[in-house]
Amino acid sequence: MSTFDLDAIRASDDRGPVTMLNLIKYRPQATDGSGSGREAYTRYTDVVGNLVSERGGKVLWAGVMAEAALNDGHSDTDWDYGLVVYYPSREAFLDMVTSDEYLKANEDRLAGIEKHIIVASKTIVLDSLPG
Repeated sequence: MSTFDLDAIRASDDRGPVTMLNLIKYRPQATDGSGSGREAYTRYTDVVGNLVSERGGKVLWAGVMAEAALNDGHSDTDWDYGLVVYYPSREAFLDMVTSDEYLKANEDRLAGIEKHIIVASKTIVLDSLPG
């Protein structure tokens, strides 16, 4: 699979919506020889975007990372791409990342990324999120 900490997600006492902050650093070349890391990651997102939608989720924001506006000297700022993804629950996220469709698409993600972090947050502002 990958290094998802599914036990931590399952153990959360938060049963409401979850917003996931993703930071991605591409490999120069995909490890499977299929092009650049960015191309491999794009193949992954082409599939996973539908899986997110099918579970009631939505990409709220995506962008190419630029300069660090603040770095107190303890942060990794070497990222290429970021996105924020809303899910109606942690269970929806878990259902997605354990599905056969996701696991197949995840091969492209792994081939294309040098590093990737996803941080789950407790969603506290609900009035402007999809529902």
